Amino acid sequence: MQMYDLIQKTRRKESLSEAEIRYIVNGFTQGEIPDYMMSAWLMAVCCQGLTTEETVTLTLAMRDSGECLDLSEIGAVTADKHSTGGIGDKTTLLIAPIVASCGGFVPKMSGRGLGFTGGTIDKLESIPGFSVERPVPEFIRQVREIGCAVISQSGNLTPADKKIYALRNLTATVDSIPLICSSIMSKKLALGADCILLDVKCGNGAFMKTPESACELAQAMTDVGNLAGRKCRAVITDMNAPLGHAVGNALEVAEVIEILQGNAENALSDLALELSAQMLELSGKGNLADCRKLASEALSSGKALEKFASMIEAQGGDASVTEYPEKLPESRTERIFRAEKSGYIAGIHSEQVGLACLELGAGKTASRPEIDYGAGVVFLRDVGDEVSEGEALGIIHGASEALCEQAEQRLLQAVRISETKPEQIPLIHQIIG
Repeated sequence: MQMYDLIQKTRRKESLSEAEIRYIVNGFTQGEIPDYMMSAWLMAVCCQGLTTEETVTLTLAMRDSGECLDLSEIGAVTADKHSTGGIGDKTTLLIAPIVASCGGFVPKMSGRGLGFTGGTIDKLESIPGFSVERPVPEFIRQVREIGCAVISQSGNLTPADKKIYALRNLTATVDSIPLICSSIMSKKLALGADCILLDVKCGNGAFMKTPESACELAQAMTDVGNLAGRKCRAVITDMNAPLGHAVGNALEVAEVIEILQGNAENALSDLALELSAQMLELSGKGNLADCRKLASEALSSGKALEKFASMIEAQGGDASVTEYPEKLPESRTERIFRAEKSGYIAGIHSEQVGLACLELGAGKTASRPEIDYGAGVVFLRDVGDEVSEGEALGIIHGASEALCEQAEQRLLQAVRISETKPEQIPLIHQIIG
């Protein structure tokens, strides 16, 4: 078997066999196939695509490149959730305690910030003392006893994906549906949960810009999950505006606590409840209507807040932040930014908001590897609201006046104000599977 021949087959849209795909994955992971040849094959995939069968085989080969977790010790149906990433997306921090307080079991391995999007792990690390590193046996024990755990990817899960993704990032081959699908689903399948809920974002603040491309990715991932023997469902959600009011690690945790305390209702809480209900239904906790009621009661009763505190304490964090969120890190400088004219907020460009927060220090960059956990922005107004010239639109949090002023210019460009009230965009576009 020669890599040259396999590159040529994919370039000609000729299907590869399982043996050929496993040869590519294993050979590259073990260093037997050089980067330049793997780059050529990845570009061929980008240009010509893969069949469903090839994508499934590629996903399973990447899953099998490392260890796979055995969650049978939990002794119950387990449910995992994945979001394709967005601005202000802190749903995992709400869903995990909501589902766990309803009797579900959520083993979750999450990632750090990528590009202009925030990462769940970075947000959790803003909680004083919180440890995202847990040995697998402790991770499984915590899920069994508390119902949820959120940690960073550990052990030797999917080493092929780590190596292939690094090469994709350098060779402009990231935006390929089969490659995105195999990257995400290989990790989900290696984790070993019985059910997988996929939150596929679309819009200017997401990697998939249109509902059509998001549906294509969602269909591919649910097909792979179901063919691999898992109960898999995808929810296509909108990311044309930040999700919730806060963007930035500690600021987002504070917003999560506010919702869990029952002190806030917005698009974020609505989406978290719907995704929680979908996970509970997949886990066999009743029909969708019953599961929506379960999730709502868990939130209103304070049980979800108690579960969040239990998870924080189990992972070494200061659980008192659930009562006193002012214990979370704060940046030294605050700056209010105001509407430059009167009208209706017609849109808030999510990507620009993410880039502004990145400049403030809420994420890592090549020139600034340290995160300012208190940095970010809190919006005071939503899309569709009527505002007057000079009215406060939000509060910028940063380490200095200069950083805040720089972010203000980008944020003012991100907030579009028009004379007419915009049509409301649905938060959920479609459910697949």
